[in-house]
Amino acid sequence: MPGTSVALDSEWSVLLAACSVIPLSEKQTRLRSSLREPIRWKPLFDLAERHGALPLLYQALSQMEDAVPAEQLRTLHQAFQANLHKALFLSRELIRILDCLSGASLEVMPYKGLALAEAVYGDIALRQAGDIDLLIHPQDIQRIVDAVRELGYMANWSLTEVEQRAYVQSGYECAFDGTAGPNLLEVQWAIHPRFYAIDFDMSGLFQRAVTATVAGRLMKTPSPEDLFLVLSAHAAKHVYGRIIWLCDLAQLMSLPTLDWDWIGPQSKDLGIVRILQVTMQLANRLLGAAIPEAAQGSLPDDVESAALAAEIETHLTSETTYNVESLAYFRLMIRLRERQSDRLRFLQRLVLTPGPGEWKSIRLPRPLFQLYRVVRLSRLAARLLRA
Repeated sequence: MPGTSVALDSEWSVLLAACSVIPLSEKQTRLRSSLREPIRWKPLFDLAERHGALPLLYQALSQMEDAVPAEQLRTLHQAFQANLHKALFLSRELIRILDCLSGASLEVMPYKGLALAEAVYGDIALRQAGDIDLLIHPQDIQRIVDAVRELGYMANWSLTEVEQRAYVQSGYECAFDGTAGPNLLEVQWAIHPRFYAIDFDMSGLFQRAVTATVAGRLMKTPSPEDLFLVLSAHAAKHVYGRIIWLCDLAQLMSLPTLDWDWIGPQSKDLGIVRILQVTMQLANRLLGAAIPEAAQGSLPDDVESAALAAEIETHLTSETTYNVESLAYFRLMIRLRERQSDRLRFLQRLVLTPGPGEWKSIRLPRPLFQLYRVVRLSRLAARLLRA
């Protein structure tokens, strides 16, 4: 798990203070204290960009111009404006795509990205623009592929008919390249690949959706409660590797209307109570987010979550990363689940679920397609021997 060779203690202190969800006066006090230390501005800006938090850094530092060198503030302002321009471009594309799919009677739901920026921050400029993320119904994937092709978006998968059917069952997303660049659009019919063994009810997500204004247009997005569960699971899958994911979750945690009486039982059903506990503790430790009393009352105590949060915090702030195909990563994913049954399902599906890697490694005739499970086992065994 290699990390960066340059210590970033001062820069991390500034970034975490800028992203914190504490009262403004306290945030500015923390920032001023951090800015008294020697700050390497380019490493700070690189760190913020890597963690998706450049707009939040600019928002915080622009309110205290006397503490920031003018040249550095101009650089940060230029980055903020560039992000805004990209967000406006993606807004235009989102509306084009939604108009196209709506005209074809296809139900989709934006989440993350622009929709999340509007829902959580109330401003698309305050979240670093990346791509367009849409939740879809799995049976609609081919019709969506065909529809967005008319807009210049090409699916970047190359699967046979039988492989596509299997991938819709075991995978979760399809990315599209657009005329303005690669991977501009991602459509997801599940939240995770199946082997993670967190089986969200996608139909329920659509049924519980709320209407919000995104890019000046009314559209459906996941409810705040569903969003908290989905984003917690997403962040855990990536070992909370970007601060912006915790910023999003900290903002959601602070919503006074969040229905913890619903979130608690739902997290138990999904087997992600420990993930939620780790999420809230990380948001508290790093960003000062208060853990609501209602959350503490609705979620059972988990003795492992504090140690896991401390371990993940160390990796996050030291800029170490997990290889998502390593044994260490899979062990951590197992440790993040509180139920033994979910751990066993994770292992079983991980070992027995072939995917594009297996299909590309060897071509089997269609009648022997089920033998890709054997190919999966052999590839995993070879990887473990190399580890």
